[in-house]
Amino acid sequence: MEYRRLGSSGFKVGEISYGNWITHGGQVDDDTATACVHAALDAGVTTFDTADVYAGGRAEDVMGRALAGQRREGLEIFTKVYWPTGPGPNDRGLSRKHIMESIDASLRRLRTDYVDLYQAHRWDVETPIEETMVAFADVVRAGKAHYIGVSEWTADQIREGAALAAQLGVPFVSSQPQYSMLWRVIEAEVVPACVEEGLSQVVWSPLAQGVLTGKYLPGSPPPEGSRATDEAGGGGNFVKRWLRDPVLEAVQRLKPIAAEAGLTMAQFGIAWVLSNDNVASAIIGASRPEQIEENLGAVGKRLDADTLTAVDAALGDLVSRDPALTESPNPRA
Repeated sequence: MEYRRLGSSGFKVGEISYGNWITHGGQVDDDTATACVHAALDAGVTTFDTADVYAGGRAEDVMGRALAGQRREGLEIFTKVYWPTGPGPNDRGLSRKHIMESIDASLRRLRTDYVDLYQAHRWDVETPIEETMVAFADVVRAGKAHYIGVSEWTADQIREGAALAAQLGVPFVSSQPQYSMLWRVIEAEVVPACVEEGLSQVVWSPLAQGVLTGKYLPGSPPPEGSRATDEAGGGGNFVKRWLRDPVLEAVQRLKPIAAEAGLTMAQFGIAWVLSNDNVASAIIGASRPEQIEENLGAVGKRLDADTLTAVDAALGDLVSRDPALTESPNPRA
């Protein structure tokens, strides 16, 4: 594993982190989920990302059990707060009440005394940002989190949060957006704002939910057992946004470019994301342990300018770049 600093802090995270949205507690059984976590550990992964809402808290629980017995200081564990975790009106959002109760619940499920990064899973239009940032500051000062970050915030929201964090002396270090060859929405505004404020990106869906592996073929039904056929886990509808022949044909044009770079398609997609200097880590998921070893082959790989130009030529105008598109179709990602 190679490591990058998170924002302007001294905190370092792995170039590739392991996340369990959709998979743990949903797409795969607990034994397989545990095997995937252990395979990630064996391959050198130390950075793990989850959220309180994933599978109704089960994803945090599975991850906590799978990481039990590891040297805690050798891990970087991230989780998030915002989406509903119960039936009540205060079981959601970024109010002080929900943040304080949710961090304690997450720590119990994760079987740890603290998380390294605690993230606002979305912007809360119903709660003053001042209330949210003071609550995050108190979580940090209580030793329950070392750093704070956000997920899918706009550039203006990030600037507002950063200004308050600076006033409160809170280490605000990261943004967690969707980012891939096909989805480059953050490049226009979010990345410049984060560079300005000293934040890094920890990106999700670097392979566009598996589409960039090339396994979905134009004119053919999705392979059995793929994300596109998984309705129970919640990822099926999300991946289907890409299942259009023009997109799939363009992805097939990437195969010789990846081969020329000496990488599999999965490695190539991750290496492309890591070519952005503002990206500290790319989150990968896995439904089978063997997927992890392949993805880790992207660590340390750098794509040259000619390769990046070839990617742009292959994908053409199929890339999503509109800064107005700040959220995924699945809002809990």
